[in-house]
Amino acid sequence: MSPRIVQFGTSRFLQAHAALFVHEARQAGQDVGPITVVQVSGATSRSGRVKAFNHPDGYPVVVRGMSDGQPVDHKIQVTSVENGLSAAEHWEELATLFAEDVEFVISNTGDTGYQTSPEDDGFDGKGQVPRSFPAKLAALLFRRWLGSGRPLIILPCELITANGRVLKQAVIECAQRNSSPTEFLAWLDEHVAFAETLVDRIVSEPIEPIGAVAEPYALWAIKRAPGVRPPCNHPSIILTDDLEPYERLKLHILNLGHTFLAEVWLRGNRPADETVRAILADDQIRQRLDTVYRNEVVPGFAARGMGNEAQAYVATTLDRFRNPFLNHRIADISQHHVTKVDRRVRSFLEWADDAADRLSAPVLREIAARYPLEEATQ
Repeated sequence: MSPRIVQFGTSRFLQAHAALFVHEARQAGQDVGPITVVQVSGATSRSGRVKAFNHPDGYPVVVRGMSDGQPVDHKIQVTSVENGLSAAEHWEELATLFAEDVEFVISNTGDTGYQTSPEDDGFDGKGQVPRSFPAKLAALLFRRWLGSGRPLIILPCELITANGRVLKQAVIECAQRNSSPTEFLAWLDEHVAFAETLVDRIVSEPIEPIGAVAEPYALWAIKRAPGVRPPCNHPSIILTDDLEPYERLKLHILNLGHTFLAEVWLRGNRPADETVRAILADDQIRQRLDTVYRNEVVPGFAARGMGNEAQAYVATTLDRFRNPFLNHRIADISQHHVTKVDRRVRSFLEWADDAADRLSAPVLREIAARYPLEEATQ
């Protein structure tokens, strides 16, 4: 039997990332999948999307951009997803599937996906549906322990540092609050591998009811650990002993660049629907970004012995930002701006300062000073 995958989250990102990789692996003859997509929350606004995952023809992903200096513009009809379920409406079907057939779990539940709800996270192994994602996962793992007890690999894709460890701890706490037996907790520790991963791909537009427009660049870095393996072989999937270099490059170059442009956009009374590509068509703003990268960001990485890697990643990032096909709206990037300044800018300055003398970064320090740390944590 092919290794079945349950994917928690209906986001367009996963549609154009993990699910697409599995599709391409299947097309290449690998024995992997299919995928069952699960809507984690009970929001009825996405019910149409859930039903669309049941269509046997799959959904389109349009890949547009530049790769090795050449334009790329093609459509892939992704058929790795077999069906869609709602955790709220199809809990027993999901639990039955989870108890026996699943070998991999993939998740992308958003910035708040690991938050729990102790008052609503009860489960008894007999059908009660907990509210939060960690509690749902704990309840489903409990059903698996009662059922097949087979090992399982969990590959979280949320942009949280050490996401596998954080998710595992949240699951354990939910299980303990529900007075789960110590034997279950021992099984969880020994037979369920919570991987730490990093994902990177700009998926700029949805295609309704499901589907997406994405750039050619894609990365899924997975940290080596006992029991951890990727669901398939794919050029965009990397097994590594250390995720931090990938995390720092993405967070403090690509993500920091997005936040810098969002700051310019927020303070410049610029068009509401302006995209990354459009704002960088302004030579003055492009030069400001180039200067920040050259004089503030790359020296910070150099202090950590990653100057060459940073220069190469800056060049790749600028090509991605100028992708002539993607309409990446800065209004979307600017959401949760204060928190993003803290994670992308302030944490970079602290990381660079810890490596050597205080980094000369006047532009980034000015941005960080506008948003005090207490505002970022509210």
